[in-house]
Amino acid sequence: MIPNRLVLDTNVCLDLFVFDDPRWSALETALRTGAVEAVTRVDCRTEWLLVLAYPQFALTPARRAHAIGRFDAAITCMAPAPDSEAFPPAVAPLPRCADPDDQKFLEIARDARAAVLVTKDKALLKLAGKCRRAGMFSILKPEAWLNSPQAEAAVSANAAAC
Repeated sequence: MIPNRLVLDTNVCLDLFVFDDPRWSALETALRTGAVEAVTRVDCRTEWLLVLAYPQFALTPARRAHAIGRFDAAITCMAPAPDSEAFPPAVAPLPRCADPDDQKFLEIARDARAAVLVTKDKALLKLAGKCRRAGMFSILKPEAWLNSPQAEAAVSANAAAC
């Protein structure tokens, strides 16, 4: 597990990169300064692009481009390499998410050896105990991550470096 590596679900990304939710400003700062690393996969980035085009957000092309730029600057898109040791076999099988569209976030967290999947999704949050008991990554709401030892260590390390 890589302590400062995170996976962010699409709703958390919307809060960060579209709505500038002030509750998550410490997370945004940690991403921007490199105190934590967020990772994703091509299919999740594609989902991100589709979500930004939803009519309910009414984003202008300029705002959409700005959100895409912020996402791309903050989140590393990892391509799985089947013959690489970068993605070792999982110790335990992943639990199944009730929403099949969200299974990919569990897979990314496992494959990238992330410490935490940050989400507001109820179906993913229900799997937190199973993942923890299996010795995998944590699944936390953004506010829980901000109060976690991992976040405190990342923020402290970043503050000390400034």
